[in-house]
Amino acid sequence: MAQLSPVLTQATPVLAARGEGVHLYDEDGRRYLDFTAGIGVTSTGHCHPRVVRAAQEQVATLIHGQYTTVMHRPLLRLTERLGEVLPEGLDALFYLNSGSEAVEAAIRLARHATGRQNIVVFHGSFHGRTMGAASLTTAGTKFRAGIGPLMPGAAVAPFPQAYRYGWSEEEATRFALRELDYLLATVSPAQDTAAFVVEPVLGEGGYIPAPPGFLEGLRERADRHGGLLIVDEVQTGFGRTGRFWGHEHADVRPDVLITAKGLASGFPLSAIAAPAELMGRAWPGSQGGTYGGNAVACAAALATLDVIQDEGLVANADAMGLRLRDGLRKVASAHPVIGDVRGRGLMLGSEFGTGGEPDPAAAQRAQREAAQRGLLLLTCGAYGNVVRMIPPLVVDAAQIDEAVQIWSEAVAAAVE
Repeated sequence: MAQLSPVLTQATPVLAARGEGVHLYDEDGRRYLDFTAGIGVTSTGHCHPRVVRAAQEQVATLIHGQYTTVMHRPLLRLTERLGEVLPEGLDALFYLNSGSEAVEAAIRLARHATGRQNIVVFHGSFHGRTMGAASLTTAGTKFRAGIGPLMPGAAVAPFPQAYRYGWSEEEATRFALRELDYLLATVSPAQDTAAFVVEPVLGEGGYIPAPPGFLEGLRERADRHGGLLIVDEVQTGFGRTGRFWGHEHADVRPDVLITAKGLASGFPLSAIAAPAELMGRAWPGSQGGTYGGNAVACAAALATLDVIQDEGLVANADAMGLRLRDGLRKVASAHPVIGDVRGRGLMLGSEFGTGGEPDPAAAQRAQREAAQRGLLLLTCGAYGNVVRMIPPLVVDAAQIDEAVQIWSEAVAAAVE
């Protein structure tokens, strides 16, 4: 009999039968609070009626219209609608299926547009598992070990991880920008550097927000040296951080924006956005793909935009994120094994460790205890010692409070 790859691991013991809003139900009907959202994907919750209806209607008319062969209306409408929420000037889009594919497309565009090879990324980044994207990923060795040689031209600079360094945010920012300048003087010459690629909040790297001054420093250096600023909004986009885009916490505009995950509420869809003049510098034939811009996924994305706007989900992510952060910090104050609680909006992490030493065992025990009590969570960070919470943007105050109560009990059980 065929089976799933034995290398695949499952973070929770749940065999999901159905989902509704912030909840998943197993085959026995047990309800779970899903604070994983499919790793930040089900932005409007599981099976939002408007997303379901849009997808059902589209399935009945056109499932797949390959967009370099024929055009279809959902793709055109989505492009128009995204133009309303994208940063000013980013008016050309290229659609793909996954975040990794979109990162690969952004790298290709940057190299074509600038005629330069090198890509600078930042320590703790996660940009995907495909070969080019994995070459830019330093969130953990598991994403790149044993598959080398990786893509050449990737250089890694420090990210301002204030908690890890034991510094203030301002000190960490000054250090990271100074070291970036040093990297440009010693490793990746500015004239050979095509782009800086950065997450507004490190995802797999431990849910560490980029300070506004850091992003603004990257923008200034990209302008000064003639390179591009590429913002990887795969996880931080579509309201997740309490702004529509995660980079909007700083006063910057990227040259290229990458989006996926919450874009279509669970349907595979990703995109890169750039000014039309910049996008036009991609070489002929360099953009394409069989499934990118799938009609059903585009219909779901249109409905997702409607729900986010009509239900005020960006503002809800901001308000509920503050409520969740306060609750997590109260739990942490009672348990010194949690050294830091951080994040933005509904993208929050609790880091386990004392005296600067990570404690992945305690984090994993707490994550498992939470699952047993009906709260689904994931871990992240280089050592797996950060427990992250990324509920759907439709979460309400009562559900936040329920999750915090379960988390409090789970942490107590994990460290007793």
